[in-house]
Amino acid sequence: MSESYDIIVIGGGTGGYPAAIRAGQMGMKVACINAWLNRDGKPAYGGTCLNAGCIPSKALLESSEMVHRAQHELKLHGIETGKVSFDLATMQARKNKISSGLTGGIGGLFKANGVTGLEGWAKLLGDGKVEFTSHAGESKTLTAKHIIVATGSEPVELKKVAPFDHEVIVDSWDALDFTAVPKRLGIIGAGVIGVELGSVWARLGAETVILEALDVFLPMVDAAIAKDAQRQFTKQGLDIRLGAKVSSTKVTGKGKSRKVEVSYEQGGKTHTETFDTLIVAVGRRPFTDRLGADEVGLALDERGFIKVDAHYRTSLPGVYATGDVIGGAMLAHKAIEEGVALVEQLAGHHTQVNYKAVPSVIYTTPEIAWVGLTEAQAKEQGFEVKTGATPFAANGRAKALEAANGSIKVIADAKTDRILGVHMCGPYVSELLAEAVLGLEFAATCEDIALTMHAHPTLSENFHEAVLSVDGRAIHALNKKKAA
Repeated sequence: MSESYDIIVIGGGTGGYPAAIRAGQMGMKVACINAWLNRDGKPAYGGTCLNAGCIPSKALLESSEMVHRAQHELKLHGIETGKVSFDLATMQARKNKISSGLTGGIGGLFKANGVTGLEGWAKLLGDGKVEFTSHAGESKTLTAKHIIVATGSEPVELKKVAPFDHEVIVDSWDALDFTAVPKRLGIIGAGVIGVELGSVWARLGAETVILEALDVFLPMVDAAIAKDAQRQFTKQGLDIRLGAKVSSTKVTGKGKSRKVEVSYEQGGKTHTETFDTLIVAVGRRPFTDRLGADEVGLALDERGFIKVDAHYRTSLPGVYATGDVIGGAMLAHKAIEEGVALVEQLAGHHTQVNYKAVPSVIYTTPEIAWVGLTEAQAKEQGFEVKTGATPFAANGRAKALEAANGSIKVIADAKTDRILGVHMCGPYVSELLAEAVLGLEFAATCEDIALTMHAHPTLSENFHEAVLSVDGRAIHALNKKKAA
């Protein structure tokens, strides 16, 4: 006799485990099937985010930034340390401890909320049935009223141009586990993952070249902010080459002497560079391995994403999907919100995700963060736009932090005064972004923020100043327009 549940969640990453926990909180009988195995062969919840993406990358970004500050900034505070060195093995151990602590805690949350965790693979059988196969190879059939597919995504491999060997040509997970700093590092892709990984290893001493096929840097970010960020990354030593389309790679040498030759087209000419290691960071693709989509007729689009409607329903009755596997912004927080919203909908609540207020962050130094429309997007959508921007150079807290770089730009509707987008480059803007997201969620106007008191001295004052500058009212920065 098969085991029966109210909900079966397939996937134990950020799209899956929060949905399972929320279902448990609401009194449902729920199971969460998790196939993830770490490099040591041990299962772990949390998916890419906690094991091979968001969390470990932020740990290494913080460690590498500490090295940079010790080498270049402490003397500005009158602190002498002598020659600064670092132990990469200790950095990696710290990173792994942070990840394992978080992933291990999910089991405790499952127990507290009555969630049954199952470690292994899931295959859709149709008619509310799922075949579960443990990592040991034992199989059984489960049934549920509702099945949620939240199997996430995996790195895109350029099989014809730069196939992974996971030694010299590596993916983003490999790039978080280096045991030595490459002398010369190449990265294909100047997106979020590429610039974050580039920042880590460049700070630790790697000569880093990023090859980006597009002619623009970070096209999803407002052009003014992206240009500012590129200038600062270049000043830090990142060699970002735009319009550089990789055409082929060739691994040469043997053992520790192996290198990779990369050929790329730029400006109508062919160029060749040689690297000790090449990271391929050109995006992610939906992960549906062993799900049995074809066998049960689960509809996928031309890129392999599961097709869903506005309520996350797939082409199969009683089967839903959320997170990276359905496309859209591939962000952990977006996957979390979708999973929780879906479970609450299944329980009869009226919940939804506001896709116009999805925050995005790049955790470099300076950080880049944004929500809502760019100026160009707002104009394309027919808005009469007004904008304002204020640099951190005039912010007292930023100066005290030795981080007075970057700026904040606000895009607003000239007719209604509503804020349409906020784009930032500067110190800790990942934290400042929350106010902007809340503003979009509550349809705030520039006047709403202008009338909101901000503590002094704080970085958040710069958001206040940027909003004031929309109407030429900034106090601590020059206004490009006359105040009303």
